[in-house]
Amino acid sequence: MKQVKKLAAGLAIVAAASLTLTGCASDNNSGNAGATSTGPVTMEFWHNGTGDKSVAYWEEAIAAFEAEHEGVTITVTVVQNEELDGKLQTAMQAGNAPDIFLQRGGGKMAEMVENGLVMDITDKIDPDIKAAYGDGAFGFDSLDGKIYAMPMSAQPEGLWYSQDLFDQAGITKNPTDMASFNDAVSKLKAAGIQPVALGAQDAWPAAHWFYSFALRECSQEVVEGLATDKELADDCWLRAFTDLDTLNKTNPFNDGFLTTVAQQGAGSAAGLVANHQAAMDLMGAWEPGVIGDLTPDKETLPDLRWFPFPAVDGGEGDPDAIMAGSDGYSCSGDAPAVCVDFLNFIAQKEWDEKYATAYSTIPANSEAMDVVEDPALKAAGQAFTKAPYSVLWFDTSLGQDVGNAVNQQVVALLSGSATPQQALDATRAVLKAG
Repeated sequence: MKQVKKLAAGLAIVAAASLTLTGCASDNNSGNAGATSTGPVTMEFWHNGTGDKSVAYWEEAIAAFEAEHEGVTITVTVVQNEELDGKLQTAMQAGNAPDIFLQRGGGKMAEMVENGLVMDITDKIDPDIKAAYGDGAFGFDSLDGKIYAMPMSAQPEGLWYSQDLFDQAGITKNPTDMASFNDAVSKLKAAGIQPVALGAQDAWPAAHWFYSFALRECSQEVVEGLATDKELADDCWLRAFTDLDTLNKTNPFNDGFLTTVAQQGAGSAAGLVANHQAAMDLMGAWEPGVIGDLTPDKETLPDLRWFPFPAVDGGEGDPDAIMAGSDGYSCSGDAPAVCVDFLNFIAQKEWDEKYATAYSTIPANSEAMDVVEDPALKAAGQAFTKAPYSVLWFDTSLGQDVGNAVNQQVVALLSGSATPQQALDATRAVLKAG
């Protein structure tokens, strides 16, 4: 599966942002958002929305759907984000997959498709929904010309930061390259502020720093070939590890970052930013919602802002390229036919607007874009729209087991137990073994 998606100039933010969703093939009228079902049906739904607002959103959406579909019941299990992929993989291997679940896309989705664990919804998506989304919106959800996912949000990655802490440190302009980024780190330290929050205990947040350096160092062609490139022969991969190693030696991350989690509690990386204990966090566009759940008043951080990952000198990647993904929801391969009706239902403008509000994120439905008022999300969305291409998270592209193993090599580098060359060599070995 191609992990880099060329963005057409006229597409809305969602055009590049869709990650993954799988729908279930329905029977008569299954492509209509308001289709009805016959007979009692119970579906199990797993999602990662642990915040109060996201939980309330799903309760409201499910109640509304059930009211329109007599005899349909959807039971919900909320799974912590960092545990979801592993639990889902275990359930699928045991033949106990939920009917509806959060989908990541990339190699993880490809593995499900190969084993018949998700449904092809290409011809089951409501025509009005397809028109509202646009053809480009399903890029990350597709494999071999077929759509396996219904995106609900766009997730461009970048640095989310506290404007108040930047002002306190005397930073008047957002960093645009590594020189100005390092200058900002120095100013924050001088002001007694931890520059960057990092939840390295969960591995993937640490790995995203490597991904972003690779996005800047490697050409689009090279990055696009990652899923099938077992050698990583291009020098850009070593440069990316070296860039991260060089940055790490300046001590930009919070104290104890190797044992800090990403998103759970005030002591997490997101919690440190939410409570002004650290200035920045490299994350996707779910960050405002996660931070909002960790502020003292449970509201979005008023001074939260965003800037894209800085350029690197001599990098072969386009400095405007964006690392990205999306939240999407899939139906299992043997889910009831009404499952796809649920996907069409939540993809409607009204419910995607409510989703974006509940999760403090960017909606996938282009008709719902006016709901985005947060300045950080607007900046991220505008950069995403203008990006010449976007790249799906490496670990998602590579699949569950290989992706997680690659992430661990980045943690080894940051912990000092591996040099850049050793981290690259270990990554190559993981790719070849996978």
